[in-house]
Amino acid sequence: MVSLKFVVVDDHEAVLNGTVAVLRQHYPEVEISVAQSAQHALQQIESVSPDLVVMDLAIPDGSGATARPDVGIQLLKTLLKKYPSLHVVVQSAHVRSLVRLKPEIGLHEGGFAIVDKSLPMKDMVTRVDWALQGLLYTPKEMRTGLEIKPEWLEVLQLAFQEGLQDKAIAERMNVSERSVRHYWSKIQDALEVYPDAGKNIRIQTEMRSRQEGLID
Repeated sequence: MVSLKFVVVDDHEAVLNGTVAVLRQHYPEVEISVAQSAQHALQQIESVSPDLVVMDLAIPDGSGATARPDVGIQLLKTLLKKYPSLHVVVQSAHVRSLVRLKPEIGLHEGGFAIVDKSLPMKDMVTRVDWALQGLLYTPKEMRTGLEIKPEWLEVLQLAFQEGLQDKAIAERMNVSERSVRHYWSKIQDALEVYPDAGKNIRIQTEMRSRQEGLID
């Protein structure tokens, strides 16, 4: 029997060790490599050529850096593009943020499953089984969720994570301010945020964007 190869990515050592222990129990023949940052994960995946990656989203980019969900999102985006047939299980407390990668996940050829970190380990093992069978599993809220365009996400990130005003956003995106205002109207319609007397529509948009996992 050919041994399976897994890479497990998580910066919390206790969670990492627990995940590895459960996987070894369920798959006695498995060869498991671990990584605690995005950079280390890419190196491991490059050298090991695993059948499956189990990864958290809130991870640091490199050793000593702060763990952030957007780092995991970027790593996942890279993996989906570079390894189209790789099986992936995302085990995270930030699963809503995966709505940002909905198109890429939908096109991925390998198995792909998502499991909330708050669920029992047996649920994670079930998702691993599904992913190894080439199945796609996403949470209900993601299947029925928002259809958000990449340029809208860029506007949200520049506004609420970098603190830029519309003029600076337009310059960064190399579009007109009118286009940025158009993006805002589209975003607000998708989020069902409309003008309301006494409420700042930009603040309401930021709050809804965070609720929907579009920004951290």
